[in-house]
Amino acid sequence: MRYFILIFAVLVLVVVGVAGRRGDLTRNRPIQIFPDMKRQLKLRPQTANGFFANGLSSQLPQPGTISQEKSMLVGGKEVYSFEDAPVNTGRVTGATNYIELNAFPVTEQLLTRGHRQFNIYCAPCHGQTGEGNGITKKIGAMAVVANLHDQRIVKLADGEIFNTASNGKGVMQGYAAQISKEDRWAIVAYLRALQLSHLGVADDLAPETRAKLNIK
Repeated sequence: MRYFILIFAVLVLVVVGVAGRRGDLTRNRPIQIFPDMKRQLKLRPQTANGFFANGLSSQLPQPGTISQEKSMLVGGKEVYSFEDAPVNTGRVTGATNYIELNAFPVTEQLLTRGHRQFNIYCAPCHGQTGEGNGITKKIGAMAVVANLHDQRIVKLADGEIFNTASNGKGVMQGYAAQISKEDRWAIVAYLRALQLSHLGVADDLAPETRAKLNIK
């Protein structure tokens, strides 16, 4: 029994000496019996290695592989989310200027999609008509809500509106995490249609449409 206690005490001292006491601060890497893939060999971006033919660790998606970065078709071309492309940033490639027109062709399907997403994400503050009279303003949750028919906003480039929807502005939060890029562009398209319906005049209508509505 005496030897057992002695051996046990030595083991305790060894464990404490190696592992340290609970709450101690150290720069040494902790001992992990089961690392659970928390630490693995890796390659730093743009560092040399002998695995790929070009000798770099960073590679574009290879044929036959599935990229972790989501891509989308824009004008028949596949665009990845990490690219400096107008559909991702709302800006001209390689510049800070915003693109004037929507990155997607404006179709009935895009407008329908934008209408649905606008009512979900934008209408609570801006109202379904875009005049800034949503429920958040009515209950006093938002002191200032922009009227989307204001001439300042009407004159903005489509890319700038997309950028604001993505990253926010003033007290407005960005919605890049909640709304996909396609849906943000769809919202921009629907907003343009909403502005046109609000600010348009009878002279903007085709003659046959004016006749049908009995507008002189």
